Amino acid sequence: MDFTETAQAWREDGFVILPGFIPPDELKPAASELDLLFPSAEGFHGATDPRRERFIGDQFAGIDYFPFASTEISLLAVNHRLLALAETLLEDEGFQIYGAEAWAKYAGASDYDQDLHRDYLGHTLLVPSTVPGFRQLEMFVYLADVPEEFGPAHLVSRKHTAELPAVPDRYLRPGLESKSRFQDGTGSPRLYGAEVSAAGPAGTVVAFEIGTVHRGTAMTAARGARFTMHLNFRPPGVHWGQRRGWAYAAVQEDWCKFVERASPRQLQTFGFPPPGHPYWTPETLAGIALRYPGLDLTPWREPR
Repeated sequence: MDFTETAQAWREDGFVILPGFIPPDELKPAASELDLLFPSAEGFHGATDPRRERFIGDQFAGIDYFPFASTEISLLAVNHRLLALAETLLEDEGFQIYGAEAWAKYAGASDYDQDLHRDYLGHTLLVPSTVPGFRQLEMFVYLADVPEEFGPAHLVSRKHTAELPAVPDRYLRPGLESKSRFQDGTGSPRLYGAEVSAAGPAGTVVAFEIGTVHRGTAMTAARGARFTMHLNFRPPGVHWGQRRGWAYAAVQEDWCKFVERASPRQLQTFGFPPPGHPYWTPETLAGIALRYPGLDLTPWREPR
């Protein structure tokens, strides 16, 4: 895959929108299991799905965390196309995934219209850097179509924000004021006027840096439902880039199901040592065989 133009846009704008990046045949297994995580649009709006109450009143209530109840959706989080894209943009083949969430939004369930902001407060102990080797990458993956009326993200090019400080976090809409040091309305009309919509079909991927100014928008479709996945990647040396501790999640049955179907490359993004690493000894291989009895350990047992 040639990502020359994609990488250039990433460097210049701080984001890139790739419509239909994941082809239908690779997306279908995950999309077909969405009901394991969320009510359908019909189930929610028709009030026939008993899970609907969870999603009402809080825009973040629709978030599920990796590993997902659907192993197919978990595997999609480390789809080979996404890994190739992350490697190119981060310029490091040893990159790791540090967060993965699936998110359902339903029209009328909550107010999803956000102020422009940067995500860095929840992704790093420090502040964003644009220096190669220290960038952190977010991806939105559309599990179904996200037209404008379904509340796609809007993003602002770095060309309009390069001189803005890393703090404040939120740029309030015109006419609003805040005494919080993380919020500021200054310059908002200019920023909101420079937004780019990321509306797109199923399979679309939006890749952006944690310092990129963006926001979620309102769902205006009367019976709309939006299903996306949000992924976070970092170079291996960026230890201050944190969101989820995978060992904490690794006690779940859904984690074991994912591991036993994942490839060595996919597992490496979560911190598994690659085949040939000195960690792999007869002792550790025997232990891994007990912990994940369905995992084919052949790649790790082969001499290098």
